[in-house]
Amino acid sequence: MRWWDIDPVMELEHELFPDDAWSRGMFWSELAEARHPAATRHYVVAEHEPDRRIVGYAGLAAVAGTGDVQTIATARDQWGTGLGARLLAELLHQATAFECHEVLLEVRVDNIRAQRLYERFGFEPIGFRKGYYQPGNVDALVMRLSDLTDLRSA
Repeated sequence: MRWWDIDPVMELEHELFPDDAWSRGMFWSELAEARHPAATRHYVVAEHEPDRRIVGYAGLAAVAGTGDVQTIATARDQWGTGLGARLLAELLHQATAFECHEVLLEVRVDNIRAQRLYERFGFEPIGFRKGYYQPGNVDALVMRLSDLTDLRSA
């Protein structure tokens, strides 16, 4: 993801997360930590080839050996195509490059589809964050992937 991707990413962000969308400033701040020799962030976008429309994006933060999936989203017309899995695989590949020993994420407790994706990659539930998603006071399920060895050899 580059600065010129922020506008189309924001459109998708507001479509998918109307109540708790990230701000433009949040994306700018994250990208500022992604493009220098001591980078701690990695952000990617997925484009639909015929029209170059951004149909997905994802981001990872890495600090002191722990990766954290900051965001991952796919356009509704891409659900069920495997795009979410490809984006997650890219983040996990980058987590190994950042020498992370574990990766954490939060997911809405009512987002079963995303939870199943994370479970397929080996993430396990480790706790809850009460009222994490606002508005609506929706809890987050915290998940962790603690074995990246299969990813390192891939």
